[in-house]
Parts: sequence; structure tokens; C-alpha cells
Amino acid sequence: MRDQATLFISDLHLDPRRPAMTGLLLKFLEQPAREAEALYILGDLFEAWIGDDDDAEPGPTVAAALRTLTGVGVPVYFLHGNRDFLLGERFAAASGVQLLPESVVIELAGEPVLLLHGDTLCIDDREYQAFRAQVRHPAWQAQILALPLAQRRALAGQLRETSRQVAQQKATDIIDVNLAEVDRVMLAHGVQRLIHGHTHRPAIHDLRLEGQPAQRAVLGDWQEQQGSVLRCDASGWRLEPFTDA
Repeated sequence: MRDQATLFISDLHLDPRRPAMTGLLLKFLEQPAREAEALYILGDLFEAWIGDDDDAEPGPTVAAALRTLTGVGVPVYFLHGNRDFLLGERFAAASGVQLLPESVVIELAGEPVLLLHGDTLCIDDREYQAFRAQVRHPAWQAQILALPLAQRRALAGQLRETSRQVAQQKATDIIDVNLAEVDRVMLAHGVQRLIHGHTHRPAIHDLRLEGQPAQRAVLGDWQEQQGSVLRCDASGWRLEPFTDA
């Protein structure tokens, strides 16, 4: 019998160069996820996603594992991150996951909760926000997806290296969320609770919104030996590690 916990994960950055990460996810999907009421993946499941027509690993293995999970009745929801925004309906059909818009309010324990990947909250990083607007434009995406796979793989590698170099040069507060933007977005959606990833700074923050208590849960990124999971149930919200032990 499944428990009533809803699980949230993000920022696994699965990559064929790190097979242990994929192995850790497969164990998670076979074990705690099978007992969950639902699983939400809030973006950056993959380090890069160059289109649903790419049959390179770990995509097919992950899709099959997700299909097994959804096949036993656990709904899985996917919200795009800044690394896998090209993931589309073909992968969703193969895996059984349900694609979500980039911001969505769900009901959790009878309370509205806003879900985001988190990159839209980092408004102080103006260079990134300009890049994000470019790559999320349908015309840009159609142009990229029309390229041969080999060319897309090369482009993805270039973008990853550029992103790594640029991030190293930026102050940490620039690439973190803007707290005023957090308040603005939560108030705009009429919620007292927010869950997001992206920043790799796991924590549950207690806030005040217009004098009322509120919370922001930040999901952690996954390492080769340990994952980060937010468990939400009747007793509250808890960030828990998941290991292969």
C-alpha cells in the first residue's frame, strides 16, 4: 500500500559521462518512488536534451524506468528546466510522464503550492535571462531542432562549456534567486508555499508574505552517491537524502 507522500526532485543533470547518477535514479524509481502518491520532477533531469529524436543514453533507459513507474499507477509530472527545455511530447509518450507549464499551482494537502524550476527567479542575472528568452522562443527552438543530431550534440557541448565558464565568473548572489521577486511571484499566484530547484542550495525557508507565514522549499542537486528529495505528507515538508546503500 502506498503512503500519502508526494515526492519532488530536480537537478539530476543526467549525463552519459556519469552513469552512476543514472543508476542512482533507477534505484530511486524502483524503491521510494513506487510507494509515493505522486512524483514531480522540476527540471534539469538531464544535463542536456537536444530533442526527442535523440536515442543516445541515458534517455531511453530513463524513459523506460519512468514508464515502469507510471505503469504501476504512480503519476509522474515533469516541469522543464534550463537544461532540458527541448524535452517534448515524444519523450512524454514514451515515459508516461505528464508535462507541466513552466509555472503551475497544484493542490498539496489541501493547500495551493506554486511549482517552478527556479531560473525565472534569478532576475539579477540579466545576461542569463536574455539568453533564456532567446532559447525559449518557438522560432529558435524550431531552428535548432531542424539541425542534424551531430550538429545539435556539438552545439549542446559548446553551450555547456560556456555556461560553466560564465557561472564561475559571476558572484553567487547574482545567480541566486531575487528575494523580492520570490515575494512578487508568490503573491501574484496567491500562494503561501513555493517549491523550486535550479540554484542547488537545498533548504526550506520560512517567510512572511503580507504578514502571513509562508514557505519556500529549494530542491537540491544530485550527486553520484546521493540524491536530494523533498517529501511532502501530512506531517509536513522534509528534505531527505537518497543513497544507493
